[in-house]
Amino acid sequence: MTLDPSQLGRSKGDLAETLRSMRERAGRTQVWLARRCHFSQTKLSNIETGRATPGLVDVELILRALEAPPELVMETTALARLAHTEWQGKRASWRRGLEKRQAELAGLEGEATVLRYFLPAMVTGLLATPDYIRASLSHSPVDTTKTVARKLDRQAVLYDTTKRFTFLLTEQAVRWAVVPRMAMAVQMDHLASISHLPHVRIGIVPTGTVVSRGPLNTFTVYDQRLATVETFTGRVVFQDARDIAEHLEVFHLYERHALFGEEARTLLAEWAAACRK
Repeated sequence: MTLDPSQLGRSKGDLAETLRSMRERAGRTQVWLARRCHFSQTKLSNIETGRATPGLVDVELILRALEAPPELVMETTALARLAHTEWQGKRASWRRGLEKRQAELAGLEGEATVLRYFLPAMVTGLLATPDYIRASLSHSPVDTTKTVARKLDRQAVLYDTTKRFTFLLTEQAVRWAVVPRMAMAVQMDHLASISHLPHVRIGIVPTGTVVSRGPLNTFTVYDQRLATVETFTGRVVFQDARDIAEHLEVFHLYERHALFGEEARTLLAEWAAACRK
């Protein structure tokens, strides 16, 4: 399925209209269909009016009950997948204020228990020093003072022992020179320090490690319910179970090739020492 950001705003309404039209063309009432799918009529009404977004299982139950033809099944399933996908453009974030995005992230981090971060290009804000955060925001055309403060405030979540964090970084992500060499050394020391927290795992995939898939995107998976993928112009939010499963598959692939614990800290110490020369 090709992802067109302009489609995402229409997909929920289109899905609702498609399901309602299919039921009416089949000559079935909401009461009949709800019973066949083991829904309440209120749930089906909310789906057909767009007040609720059905999961893929719900959509498949409806399609099966209505005996939809294969081509319509494919079209409607694609719509359902789009309905569980959201595009958040960077320009819109600038207009709203970047600090508001930090509040949203804090909410996601607060709700999740198992958090996984795949970082092929740069260190994420939760692991970054103040100098690194300020430098990483220097391209933003808005005042980032509050955003830096909010990013630093968010780091408190790392000390919540009820949560489990895994951060996977490529060597490039660790060593990419966002700040001058001495500041990069401090950033690497900071990563090593955080890696001692018993509920935080920091894994590093060294350059030269043979992995069958290229590290294309930065992404985060919150439990098994939501995944966010970063691009230059914004982020895509996936709530479809299949999309989340695919990102977890990629994450586990790199996790198997990553170095953790003392092996990772040894690399960080070597790279930090090289920056100090």
